[in-house]
Amino acid sequence: MVGNLDILAIAPEIALTAAVVVLLLVEVNFDPHPRVWGGIAGVGIVAATVLSVFQWVEWSGGSGELAFSGMITGDGFSAMAGMVVFPLAGLSLMSGWRLVTEMRRRGAEMVSLLLLAAAGAHLMAASANLIMLFIALEVFSISLYVLAGFTRSRADADEAALKYFLLGAFASAVFLYGVALLFAATGSLSIYGDPTIYEAGARGIIRADAGIAAFLDSTIILEPGLLLAGIALLIVGLGFKVTAAPFHVWSPDVYQGAPGGITGFLAASAKVAGFAALARVLTVALGANIADWAPAVAVIAAVSIVLGTLLALAQTDIKLMLAYSSVAHAGFILTSLVAGPAGVAGMWFYVATYAVSVVAAFGVAAIVSGHTMGRSPLSSYEGLARRSPFLAAVLGITMLSMAGIPLTTGFVGKLAVFTAAADAGYLWLVILALVASVAGLYFYLRVIVLMYFRPTSDDAITPRVDWSSGIALGIATLATVLIGVVPWWLLNLLNDALPF
Repeated sequence: MVGNLDILAIAPEIALTAAVVVLLLVEVNFDPHPRVWGGIAGVGIVAATVLSVFQWVEWSGGSGELAFSGMITGDGFSAMAGMVVFPLAGLSLMSGWRLVTEMRRRGAEMVSLLLLAAAGAHLMAASANLIMLFIALEVFSISLYVLAGFTRSRADADEAALKYFLLGAFASAVFLYGVALLFAATGSLSIYGDPTIYEAGARGIIRADAGIAAFLDSTIILEPGLLLAGIALLIVGLGFKVTAAPFHVWSPDVYQGAPGGITGFLAASAKVAGFAALARVLTVALGANIADWAPAVAVIAAVSIVLGTLLALAQTDIKLMLAYSSVAHAGFILTSLVAGPAGVAGMWFYVATYAVSVVAAFGVAAIVSGHTMGRSPLSSYEGLARRSPFLAAVLGITMLSMAGIPLTTGFVGKLAVFTAAADAGYLWLVILALVASVAGLYFYLRVIVLMYFRPTSDDAITPRVDWSSGIALGIATLATVLIGVVPWWLLNLLNDALPF
């Protein structure tokens, strides 16, 4: 029987799915103005966000509920995922609205795919069963595969979509194989167990499926080979989604080839969904085995930080630079997870604020180089401060935040994750990350120098900022500055956004 709490656990997904159905039906039957698509999508996103707030009120602070026979969890962690990913979807849709209108009638399909991707991203964070996590991962991923090559007018966009699809399918297979090995080692696919299945035991009626976490807490595995292999494959599969090295090879081509108007959402949502899923699996299901997986995560973080920083230094295209820097940022975020549950709040702060910065940066790139275009060479930004002071200010503040300059969210995020890692005994990783952060100042400040201290070429075009993009970029920039100056309220709030 489905109860009220069961419905609340998937209420945001219901809202977004209803919006997709209504949007497509209206488009097929009435061929309305694109503003109608935006209105329907906006109602769906606002409803999903409000329902996530209701979830937060109900479950934040460590309480939680299992729904649908233990497949979905409702807790502060999943509620926070909704309060992050749904506004991100709204900002991305607003900043890339020109792309939607340029797609004409296909724009309705694009908006629908974005809403489905947002629903899949939230479901990844709310999954309490590894099979449900896999299904959510596929809903999310397939939507992004299509969005990456949606324009169908450029060879590099088709190449990006094909690479993303092929490598993503391989990563999904690796993840699923890890699930199978973990089931073989523990006898369960559920993180928390299925509360509806009981059987008669020697000590009376007991729960038949207590879950992976309970099994590992109460059982000594003498031959842990299957378990360790399963953990490794799960980390690889989800590491692909968060663009951690060496599983990042898809991101440069996809970020550069995808239409500019959608790249921000593609990059930001993958980080939020991937790290949310990774945090719940590692800190809850596999929390008892932190000594086994934390050193491996630390090594992946170190490789991501070093490789991402070095490769970003050599780029002459801002989308490629952001792609490789996202690899380094994935490493920074992973430094928080080596601390286990103690690092989850810092992870949330970094992921949420970095995602906002990514949407803003790619939003500016789309306006400067074209919403349907892929490449965005750094030379296009020479003298941007004279041609469009607003865009230069947005991108400049975003670059400062990504570099970790004080009074921005990037500085507070790095402080939070580095503190968690240092407290967990990974001081070497923190030192490495600090050195890489200093080196990364070069490619972030280079963009600011180009915009403010280089002359504009004679054939440079003054970019036009439409009202929806302007509002989205303004909100993202204000959030970056204001939360960077006064971060404590959000940090305190995130202490209640832990998996139950």
